[in-house]
Amino acid sequence: MKFRKFIAATVSTMLILTAFTGCNQKSASSEAPVKPSAPQTSKLLNLTAELTPNKIETVPDITVKSPAMTDFGVRLFKACSKDGKNTLVSPLSVLSALAMTANGARGETLSQIEQLLGMPIDGLNTYIRSYTDSLPQSEKYHLNLANSVWFANDNPALTVKDSFLQKTVDYYGADIYKAPFKKASTLDDINSWVNEKTEQMIPEILSEIPADMIMCLINALAFEAEWVTPYDEDAVTPGTFTTESGESREAEFMNGKVAKYIEDDKAVGFIKNYIDGKYAFAALLPNNGVTVAEYLKTLSGEKLNQLLSNATNDDVYANIPKFETEYSIEMNNILKSLGMTEAFIPDKADFSALGEVKNSNIFIGNVIHKTFIAVAEKGTRAGAATAVAVSSATSFNPVKPKHIRLDRPFIYMLIDCETDIPFFIGTLYDLK
Repeated sequence: MKFRKFIAATVSTMLILTAFTGCNQKSASSEAPVKPSAPQTSKLLNLTAELTPNKIETVPDITVKSPAMTDFGVRLFKACSKDGKNTLVSPLSVLSALAMTANGARGETLSQIEQLLGMPIDGLNTYIRSYTDSLPQSEKYHLNLANSVWFANDNPALTVKDSFLQKTVDYYGADIYKAPFKKASTLDDINSWVNEKTEQMIPEILSEIPADMIMCLINALAFEAEWVTPYDEDAVTPGTFTTESGESREAEFMNGKVAKYIEDDKAVGFIKNYIDGKYAFAALLPNNGVTVAEYLKTLSGEKLNQLLSNATNDDVYANIPKFETEYSIEMNNILKSLGMTEAFIPDKADFSALGEVKNSNIFIGNVIHKTFIAVAEKGTRAGAATAVAVSSATSFNPVKPKHIRLDRPFIYMLIDCETDIPFFIGTLYDLK
């Protein structure tokens, strides 16, 4: 298989399930819903062509909302991080999945999601569409987002509102599928879609379709870019990475100059561009005596945004370890701690704008996030998957170059250089 100079892939999946039946039911809307047909075949039905996208007026200056997006990313990352454990999340993936879902929410459920994501859903829809349309693309790099909605055609109690589906098409360019969730072929179809859209980086997002699942919303993100200057064989040397507990790990360090330097009172770092400077890898190394966890407590979205946007053009000699790490977390309690509580409560969640399940109420049952990253000489390979189960109920400075050696735990990011928004954020505590 041809080696990708830089590949990142992420998937966010919203699984809509029917499980809770209670007396506190939402009233049915007068709007005509899309009624799934009775199962007739094991093949899925693509309804995308039936929903013509409406013309959307995009935002001319996407940088205005960059601080809000960065703030969400930092809050999410800090909530997920555990001292001593490698962590890697894709805020853009999680945000896209939750934003799609928010279009089906109403009342306090919607208000809490909007507060978590940093803006009202109408503005967020427009921003995400504008951001997606503005992403730099070339033969040397790309950042692509894809979305899909899957709902069961073998559950007679389910109705899905056409206005909800239309918004996913208008703002997220979603593919719409009806499929028999009780057949194994649908699981294969969902995983095949994810595998294709992530350029074979995430071959499987679901291991099974739960018996009570009625809908699945998926966001897939794939990123690929080449370093401005790849590391040749002579630029890679052996060395030692030391964990916070003092354990030593054999490592291979990629050595060379980078042009942008970042610093605050507790950490130093750098930004290393990919080709054309549209995307970049950024790292923050806490000062000696400051742990990663201690530094993260001082970090906010506003502070990170200022650090990245105020990077100086200094000569920096950086030693970056080659590493691979994978990570997974259930995000229910994370999102609750960030204020998104009602969406998880069976008899309080309001997803009435999404649709309805007869004699049941729709709520979020579980949120799972999985990621992988590998950083090497030619670039980086990274992937992520988020599953949300919703149940019913950088001037030249001619001085000696600064030297930053990432040979102990550090924070790293993949950022969009136009907005300085981090679409991946991670901590590397250990190479093991």
